Amino acid sequence: MTLFNEFKLGNTTLSNRVVMAPMTRSRAPQDIATEQIALHYTQRATAGLIVSEGTPISREGQGYLFNPGIYTPEQIQGWKLVTDSVHSVGGRMFAQIWHVGRVSHTSIQIDGKAPVSATTKQAQGAVAFGYGEDGEPGFVPTSVPRPLTTEEVARVVEDFAQAAQNAVDAGFDGVEIHGANGYLLEQFINPLVNDRTDQYGASNLQDRLRFVFEVVDAACARIGADRVGIRISPYGQLFDMPLYPEIDETYSALCAGMRERGIAYVHVMDQTHFFMAEESSAA
Repeated sequence: MTLFNEFKLGNTTLSNRVVMAPMTRSRAPQDIATEQIALHYTQRATAGLIVSEGTPISREGQGYLFNPGIYTPEQIQGWKLVTDSVHSVGGRMFAQIWHVGRVSHTSIQIDGKAPVSATTKQAQGAVAFGYGEDGEPGFVPTSVPRPLTTEEVARVVEDFAQAAQNAVDAGFDGVEIHGANGYLLEQFINPLVNDRTDQYGASNLQDRLRFVFEVVDAACARIGADRVGIRISPYGQLFDMPLYPEIDETYSALCAGMRERGIAYVHVMDQTHFFMAEESSAA
């Protein structure tokens, strides 16, 4: 078996073991995938699997302008252009479904509302891609979030499940749940960010992981575990995510839970070089 042999990922057969990782591009006018985006991915479809750029599960979940979402009929149809084109040349594609949580700005949110999170703590030093005071698009400091109510957490879980179904309806072969890089799922996981006192709070490991497992379970119930992956970033510090002593225990338990659920894969991101690059530029 080599890198270029066929590989079975769940019920999806990949032509090789090369995977194109997701990368936010912000090139979707009106937040809908276009023929140009279809061309971009089709040119890369010789990879065994493409994971799309992050695609927001709702307007609330968006932190960057011009991201192609996966929550309206028009967005589903836009992504259908992409998946049809990728499949026409033998490629396979998962959608990365995404809620940024507090890494957003009021200019992106409906009616200028505050972003939502597991906390009221602002992500210090973090930026979103929204509208500045001059009305022009650009990088802006993230806004102070408000915590989701317990009832709202269930609604966000359903948003993820519906996004998974929408992705399959749009022709994707599966989904990757974005649980990395300081976005909403990690805001619940990190005990130094999560300051809730309900069953999703940080008082114990089970509660900190409850939201993640509920999201994964809902997606699996909707489209099948073999079509679901998750991205995580242990020891990641992007967007003001502090390190904490229980990291190894936390992610060992998370991965064990994913194994029990039989999902397609766990995508682990190493952020080491992000911070090496920052230190080099500062020097």
